[in-house]
Amino acid sequence: MTAVVGQTNLPFELIRRGKVRDVYAIDTDRILLVASDRVSAFDVVMHELVPFKGAVLTQITAWWLRHFEKDVAHHMLSSDADEIIRAIPTLAPHHAELIGRSMLCRRTDVFPVECVIRGYLSGSAWKEYKGSGTLAGEALPPGLVESDRFDPPIFSPATKADEGHDENITIPQVRALLGETVANELERFSRLVYGRGRDLAAERGIIIADTKFEFGRTRDGEIILIDEVLTPDSSRLWPADKYTPGGPQASFDKQPLRDYLEGEKKAGRWDGNAPPPTLPDAVIDATSKRYRDAFTLLTGERLPVAGA
Repeated sequence: MTAVVGQTNLPFELIRRGKVRDVYAIDTDRILLVASDRVSAFDVVMHELVPFKGAVLTQITAWWLRHFEKDVAHHMLSSDADEIIRAIPTLAPHHAELIGRSMLCRRTDVFPVECVIRGYLSGSAWKEYKGSGTLAGEALPPGLVESDRFDPPIFSPATKADEGHDENITIPQVRALLGETVANELERFSRLVYGRGRDLAAERGIIIADTKFEFGRTRDGEIILIDEVLTPDSSRLWPADKYTPGGPQASFDKQPLRDYLEGEKKAGRWDGNAPPPTLPDAVIDATSKRYRDAFTLLTGERLPVAGA
């Protein structure tokens, strides 16, 4: 069994500890991302950990970045723990907690915008459309139903939030924030990566309903793709053979966890705020399996960590 990691304490400066990732400054040019097995739902981080989750997020991202690197520059230098330790020997005592879940990356100044691409009407987009017929305040065609396909996909940026929900913003707002040239490049890169990813996933029976990307600027001014890419945490991944518009869809993510928590809320045992309820082992196991299944179906490979 691989190590289950809730939090790391490495001998480098901790830049930030997010809901899932611990980010360390290695030097002026490199950072280390370590994806933990922490899991959140409804903006609340659970007490329990989900085995293999961090490794799935890291290795799916690495798999996608290798597919896109000829077309879109990215931040990944290595996602192999042995290779990372050879480059940074100080990390050798931490091998067990790094294997599978760590990524050595180029350091950037991160743009404060989530680049969301929506190929289907779901999530917060459906909630807004159902109430007002709009997305980020802009009108959409009438008569759409939940999970309808957008053709072409919609670029729907959002503000970044460390806590709570991101908020949808308009493209003119992005241009005002970042400048027209940068805003246009982020949209172009986002559409390119989503389009390639959607087509490749479709060959494997997976619909990428929507996703969000992050970009940063290197010290020499290059705009590159950063953070996680087309994972079950950053995307809605649906089994194509079960897709039926008109309602919510089954998904390759933490759906077993969400279903359990929804049941707790309906039963009046949880109000949706911290602290969260205790999770049964069956829910943790089902959530872990859902993540691993997504990796295997997408890549055709076994997760490269012990016990997966």
